[in-house]
Amino acid sequence: MSWDQQQNPYQQQGYGYDYNPNPYGGQQQYAQQPYPQQQQYVDYGYTPAADQTAPLPPVVEPEPAPEQEPAPAVEEPQPASGPAPASGPAPDPRSKPAGRDRYFDTLRAVALIRVVTYHTFGWAWCGMVFPSMGIMFGLAGTLMAKSLERPALKVVKSRLRRLLPPFWFWGVFVVLAMLIHDWMPGWQIVYWVVPLGDPPGNAWGEQAWEILWYLRTYLWFVLLSPALLWLFRKAPIPVLLGSLAPILVLNFVWSGPDNRFGSALWDLSTYLFCWILGFAHRDGVLQRMKPALVVVASLAAVAYGGWYAFAHQADFGTYDLDENPLAQAFWSAGFVMLLMWAKAYFKIDFAWLARFRRLDRTVTVFNARAVTIYLWHEIALILAVPLIDQMWNVPAFEKWLPLDSQWFMFGVGWILIAVFIVMCGWVEDVAAKKKPKLLP
Repeated sequence: MSWDQQQNPYQQQGYGYDYNPNPYGGQQQYAQQPYPQQQQYVDYGYTPAADQTAPLPPVVEPEPAPEQEPAPAVEEPQPASGPAPASGPAPDPRSKPAGRDRYFDTLRAVALIRVVTYHTFGWAWCGMVFPSMGIMFGLAGTLMAKSLERPALKVVKSRLRRLLPPFWFWGVFVVLAMLIHDWMPGWQIVYWVVPLGDPPGNAWGEQAWEILWYLRTYLWFVLLSPALLWLFRKAPIPVLLGSLAPILVLNFVWSGPDNRFGSALWDLSTYLFCWILGFAHRDGVLQRMKPALVVVASLAAVAYGGWYAFAHQADFGTYDLDENPLAQAFWSAGFVMLLMWAKAYFKIDFAWLARFRRLDRTVTVFNARAVTIYLWHEIALILAVPLIDQMWNVPAFEKWLPLDSQWFMFGVGWILIAVFIVMCGWVEDVAAKKKPKLLP
């Protein structure tokens, strides 16, 4: 949530792109942002980004090659090691994916789809069905724990290299557009170089830059992870349970400073448990716990988060988890814990996905272009509105196409996202020191 909104943590607001600002009604509306703790504000110099679905950015997963560290929401496949067998039948490629854990790949792909869906329709129940950002932070935490088996400084530098170039490439277009539309930046423009704080912007470009809270939060988690992992391994269970304490303190005791630091503090506190939960999964802590204990604790967290969301609808104007940091923290904690425990306990790997080539290919593209999809999806949805407006001028389109349907805008938005994947996704390859490709 933005620091401006920390003045009253019980009043948060989403933003829409349409003639009707109500995200739950009307035609061609654009839904409120889906990130509970991200509350926006606008001034023309000191303006943090906000949002929550959010995450772009960004697990017993294959360790990426040392020279190709994963971006916030995607990891590289681990190449097979050892010599090939001299004889014998070739293994069935459909039996399991080489070097990938398709269970987590699928979760990440679904999380991105849910982000775009929420930003299109603004359905308040989306976060309860699938808390995308909590899942993405949990997956990233697991991958970070795996990566930190190598020197911490090298891992952090590699993560920055994977994250910042796509952000810079995207930011050039957004910043230039805002400058053309009368934005006058101050010294805070440095946050467009390294987003340790919310990058500033004007109201004209707000819908594009409000999602940057996720990249900022991910960046801080990356920087803090060496210390957090060291602390977690000293006392796994106490640290895991204690990671819910900061959001409780902010919600009931002290709301934090009214600035960029305060905004980042709310976001870090909301998803800290999910990030630490990734450590717990990587180190086998969840697998060693009694199943009954994990299930009861997870359901209790989900129940408390759901109760708090519905019990405080009057305070937030909705039961949407993206508007309620405490409810989001507990709901995501319980939900992600169940997903990760089930993965370890039942040894789920989704190897069967390889039998469905098109679906498997789609999951691969989503994971390899996760940062691109996250950054550009808002712009795609923004552009979908004037594009559809022009279609009304074509009689055949007006007669036969459902131009006034949000589902139609949803479809047009995904077509534009696909265009951005082809046009801009290669930046992720360059950042990973790989040969640029139109599609991975």
